[in-house]
Amino acid sequence: MESRPHKAGYVSIIGKPNVGKSTLMNAMVGERLSIITSKAQTTRHRIMGILSGDDFQIIYSDTPGIIKPEYELHETMMRFVTSSFEDSDLILFVTDLYEKYEGEKVIDYLKEVKVPVILVMNKIDLAKGSQAEDKVAYWKELMDFHDIVMVSALENIGIEGVFEKIIEHLPEHPAYFPKDTLTDKPERFFVDEMIREKIFKQYKMEIPYSCEVVTTSFKEDENIIRISADIYVERDSQKGIVIGHKGESLKKVGTAAREDLEIFFGKKIFLETHVKVEKDWRKKEAKLKRFGYLN
Repeated sequence: MESRPHKAGYVSIIGKPNVGKSTLMNAMVGERLSIITSKAQTTRHRIMGILSGDDFQIIYSDTPGIIKPEYELHETMMRFVTSSFEDSDLILFVTDLYEKYEGEKVIDYLKEVKVPVILVMNKIDLAKGSQAEDKVAYWKELMDFHDIVMVSALENIGIEGVFEKIIEHLPEHPAYFPKDTLTDKPERFFVDEMIREKIFKQYKMEIPYSCEVVTTSFKEDENIIRISADIYVERDSQKGIVIGHKGESLKKVGTAAREDLEIFFGKKIFLETHVKVEKDWRKKEAKLKRFGYLN
């Protein structure tokens, strides 16, 4: 039996906030690498999830949602998006039943790219009547995609179809990473992300968007990992809200994060968190560099 040629490449997942990009990548890779909440703009970095088989390696890149930048952090988030156009072998453009694009630059970018673009229509489990088909027709009017796949990332519907289309369009190439590699990010990155996810779930309004998490210590023994992390906010008033009455709010964040971290690392976790103020960090280039948003 003749073996198939090995295929490998970079697949960028792009789209607006909250269309399900992170859920899709996690479903494709089979691991929770990107944080998922009901709030928009939860993904701030470009996160790679790597899926390997005997004759393929797909390097998924989950990017921040496409937004109109309001301050320096948003600018850096959008640079992650535009860089993904430049070094991809394939683009998954994720949208859903409700999104519309009117005169937005991303469509012009997509029309100009030299690599295949697959439209992934998400949340079809919520479709009523001909809603999904009507939306596909809307997109066909806007641009000519190489393929269109309808999915529900949350319900794991149509994911195999996306995988098949990716393999079809990937170039022949040796693996870029060892086959057992799951992501390009270090362990501390996922600690930061899991704590940040719990912050998004625990607090309302502007608080989650004003928070940044930095793991300051990660010490692994045979049976336990001891982790210390700093949560940065922009104002003194936010610090009090994050900590909460008698520390109750921060304790809830820590407990929920610890439970997820124990599942992720498969070990007992000791987690301590501290809240610090870094005034207006989202607007300052030096602070964004310190937090890993700029090279």
